[in-house]
Amino acid sequence: MVRSIGMLVVGLTGGMGSGKSTVGDLLAERGAVVISADEIVHELLRSDDAVVADVVGRFGFEVLDDDGAIDRSALAAKAFGDPSNRADLEAILWPRVRAALNTRLQALEADGVPIVVVEIPLLVESGRDRWILDHVVVVDSDIEIAIERLAASRSISRDEAESRIAAQATRDQRAKIADSVIDNSGPIDNLEGQVAQLWSQLEAMPA
Repeated sequence: MVRSIGMLVVGLTGGMGSGKSTVGDLLAERGAVVISADEIVHELLRSDDAVVADVVGRFGFEVLDDDGAIDRSALAAKAFGDPSNRADLEAILWPRVRAALNTRLQALEADGVPIVVVEIPLLVESGRDRWILDHVVVVDSDIEIAIERLAASRSISRDEAESRIAAQATRDQRAKIADSVIDNSGPIDNLEGQVAQLWSQLEAMPA
């Protein structure tokens, strides 16, 4: 997709428990259109017959629920328990996610939207260069704080929270692809101040 001048596309990423969705909400309050890559994944798994067929073909009928729909918990258990399974699932999903995202970006650009924020949890893992992004914002957080947040928000054990965070890219790996870093290890007032400053910077950037 080739975009004309006029719309800034910002990638937003961070590890589990970092608070990237909170940052996305704060940017939306300031006028950004926020798109969640995870939500696109959920839509594809729910309503795209070709995606469902490919997932079932790779992982078996046991990833379907009683209604014949993808059981995301069962799929996650299969995919994230083995790196090769995860790679296969990403190979099925990510090209379709990017295609769906490009369609949305084209529509938003036609509507004259100035700033779009795309929340991509696995931006490092999927490769920054595979996404159409003008600027990447990484939300960082102390690991202990992230573990506590994740355990509380997902109602899972500390061990499981640690395991999920360890399976993702490291803080250093995310920092290497960042154009801007938001530190969300402190209170919400501190976060809001950083987001306000970021928003001013984004508004001043040429698209």
